[in-house]
Order: sequence, then C-alpha cells, then structure tokens
Amino acid sequence: MTSPRDILKKYGIRPYKGLGQSFLLDNNITGKIVNVMDIKDDDTVVEIGAGLGVMTAMIAKQARKVIALEIDQGLLNVLHEELKGVSNVEILKQDILKYDFPIPLEDAASQKLKVIGNIPYNISSQILFRLIEFRDHISSMVLMFQKEVAERIMASPGTKEYGLLSVITSMYTIPSKVVVAPAGCFYPKPKVDSTVLKMVVRENPRFEVKNADFFFKLVKTALSKRRKTLLNNLRSSNLLRSSKTDIDKILTMLEIDGQRRGETLTVEEFGKLSKAILSKMLLF
Repeated sequence: MTSPRDILKKYGIRPYKGLGQSFLLDNNITGKIVNVMDIKDDDTVVEIGAGLGVMTAMIAKQARKVIALEIDQGLLNVLHEELKGVSNVEILKQDILKYDFPIPLEDAASQKLKVIGNIPYNISSQILFRLIEFRDHISSMVLMFQKEVAERIMASPGTKEYGLLSVITSMYTIPSKVVVAPAGCFYPKPKVDSTVLKMVVRENPRFEVKNADFFFKLVKTALSKRRKTLLNNLRSSNLLRSSKTDIDKILTMLEIDGQRRGETLTVEEFGKLSKAILSKMLLF
C-alpha cells in the first residue's frame, strides 16, 4: 500500500491553508475508518475530499462504486494518476456544499449512499448540516472532526457542549465515536486532536416534525443566548409573532418551564415545542 508520505514527496504537494487541508499520514487509522463503514460489494460510497487517494483506493476494493469529490485541481491530478486503472472510481471536481446527491434507485435501502471523509474543520458544521439535508439519500456517514466539534455533536442536554449540532445530529442520526486521531498523525500538524464519528441515519427522526426548516430555526433561536431563559429567547426573536403570554401558555401546556435554559431541552421537547407552535400558527 502506498504511504501518504510517499505520495506527498512524489508530487511535491504543499497543503493549501485556504482549503483547510490536512493529510492523514497513519494508514492504520485510515483502515479503521474504512472498516467501520461496513462496506458491501453493492455499496456506492461518496468520499469528501479524496485528497491523496489512499482512502479512495481502500474503499474501491470493497465497494461497487466510489464517487471521489475533490476541489483542489492539483490533488485532482494526483488522484487521476494514482487511481489510474481503478475502474469503479469516479473522480469529480466538486464542492461538497454544492453537490446534489443522486437519488437512490427505487428508494431501496441498499441503493442509499454511504459517505466518508476527513472534512475541513473550518466548514465541518456546514458540511454536516448539508449531509443531514440529504438524509433520505444516505444510509450512514463516517466523518473526521476536530475533537471539540465531535464532543459538541455527541453532547447531552444540560452540558456546556450541547447545542444546535447536538440536537440536529441526534434528531436524524445515531452518532457514535470510532477513534481519536492524534494531531501528530497529520501533515501539517493541527493544533488539536481529531475524532472520527460514525452516524447512522435514522429510518425516522426521533420526533416527527412537519417543518424541518422551522424546527432548525426554533432550536437555533432557543440556544442563541445561553444566559437567557427559553421564554426570553423565544420572545425576543423575530421567529414568532405571538405575545409572551401565548408562548408561556404553550410551554405550560407542554410542561416545559419557560425559565429553563434552552440547552437543557431534549430533542423530544424541542420537537413537541415545534409542533405546538406550528399548530397554533404563531409565526410571522
């Protein structure tokens, strides 16, 4: 197996800071990431930021097809050269935030995509939300995050890490920690360690909501000012047109204390609150 160090040296690759590039040098960790995907021979895997093609080659040995996304033209040239002759890899110059995931054929579970990647830290939240947006096309995701971001994703209500990432991820996926990758395993060496998470997309959300966009905005509003109470955050936002009394009535009906902080609410409580507000049409 070709080592990342050899490829970097062979092509004289210099990481582009503007794209947040950081190359994983430890093939043992790369192997663990690929193995936890549980790739079947009829799977299609989308790789975000294929980079040097080391992980791509590993995946291609197991999957029916690999869609390797990369935005850096220099790395695209490397990918075409290193993966020359690997017939089940499709290399695309594509920004993941603009990529439209193909619709699974006949909406069969076996036709849903698996997503894998060492994603840029500076846009990791945006990428995760984008993937969740396309959750009907995806069965699972294995992604590497900055350790602190991974902790926020896995956080429980009432903790300082708990927030929008925690709620939305838990609403639509079942996240679990795979492995910690120390900073020394990367080039260039980042300032913090990384954590790989596996997120299995739920067949149904933890709580059924009629308007996912409103649910997202509601959670964001409730968590916007952590020192404020839930009632005050909702009342001071431009999301709702109702009076403080109307909101208080809904919270009382749901047995949610309006003096609680937003970060203490569970996913189910956010779901019930979203449903109640929509049913009362208390929106601008």
